[in-house]
Amino acid sequence: MTQGGPGPAAPHGAPGGAVPPDGRPTAAARPARWAADTVAALREGARLRLDHSPRSLWRVDRVIEELRRDDPPYAAVEVVLRGLGAYAGEVVVRETGGEWWATGGEHWVRTPDGRLWDPIDEARRCFGGHGSLRLLCRDATGGGG
Repeated sequence: MTQGGPGPAAPHGAPGGAVPPDGRPTAAARPARWAADTVAALREGARLRLDHSPRSLWRVDRVIEELRRDDPPYAAVEVVLRGLGAYAGEVVVRETGGEWWATGGEHWVRTPDGRLWDPIDEARRCFGGHGSLRLLCRDATGGGG
């Protein structure tokens, strides 16, 4: 699983760690949108329903495995992988009470224990045959999901 050490200096990706009126840090805006777009596309195109549960990440890992077996060029699946990684990050945020952090165009999830997780990179690793979003979530939440 991709877990970072000392991370970005500002947790919210905005000067002063600004939090908009909806209560979510501004760093969450982009990954939350990527995740929502991907969930909608999978629901419509593949008739796959994702419910933001740790268990749903089994299905996400299988989707990535199927993509890998089709052997498309990475550029053809890059946006989908980003969305699936963001979805996994949203699962971790919801399960742990964590938050998205952003700096330099990169997005991580920081869990309340202070650890940083990179679910978007983990989705890329899955596509390469070396990762699992389900296991990242399990490790991040300390559960058996």
